[in-house]
Amino acid sequence: MRNPTLTHSNTDILSMVMRQVYVRMFIALLVTAFTALFTASNPAIFTTIFDNRILLVSIFIAEVALVVALSAAIDRLSNTMANLMLLLYAILNGITLSCIFFIYTLGSIAYTFFIAAGVYLAMSIYGFVTKSNLNTFGTYCIMGLLGIIIASLVNIFIGSDTMQWIISFLGVAIFMGLTAWDTQKIKQAAYYADPSQVTRLAVIGALSLYLDFINIFIYLLRFFGKRN
Repeated sequence: MRNPTLTHSNTDILSMVMRQVYVRMFIALLVTAFTALFTASNPAIFTTIFDNRILLVSIFIAEVALVVALSAAIDRLSNTMANLMLLLYAILNGITLSCIFFIYTLGSIAYTFFIAAGVYLAMSIYGFVTKSNLNTFGTYCIMGLLGIIIASLVNIFIGSDTMQWIISFLGVAIFMGLTAWDTQKIKQAAYYADPSQVTRLAVIGALSLYLDFINIFIYLLRFFGKRN
C-alpha cells in the first residue's frame, strides 16, 4: 500500500511545479512580446540588427546555444542562473520575432496569438489529464520535427509555396503533439521530484512549453496572418 503522506507530498510538489512552469512560461512570453514590440518600434535598432547579417546569425546561434546549455546543464546551474538564461532566451527570441510586425498586420498577429493560445491550452490540458502513455507518440513527433526541418532547408532552394503550406500544416500538428507530450513528461517528473528540484524542473519545463507555443504560433501565422 502506498504511503498516504508521500502521495500527498508528491501531489503538492506536482502542483507547485506545474504552477511555476506556467508562470515562468507566461513571463517568458511577455518578455518576448515586449522585446519584439520594442525592437520593431525602434527603426534604428531594427535596422542595425536585420541589416547586419553577421549580428543576426550570431543571435540565432546564441539562441540555440542557450537552449542546449540550459537543457544540458540544468542540474548544475543555480536557480538564479537558470531563470536568467530563460529570460535571456526570451529576449533574443523577441528580437528575431520582431520582423513579423513588418510582415503581418497587428490585428492578424493578435488574432493568431489567441488561436495559438487556445490550441496550446487544449493540448497541454490533454497531456496533463490523459492516462495514455504518450512516449511513443512523442517519439514520432520528434521524427516528424526532424523531417520538417530537413524539408524547410530543402525548400529554401526550391521555393515551393505548396511545400511551404504542407510544412506549416505538419508543423502545427507536430507541435500540438509535442505540447501534450512535454506536459505529460513534466507531470511525471514533478510527481516523483524532490522539493529541491522544483525550480529547475519549472525552468526546463517552461522552456519546453514556451518553445512549443512559439512554434505553434509561428506556423499558424502562415495560415491566419494577413500581410501588410
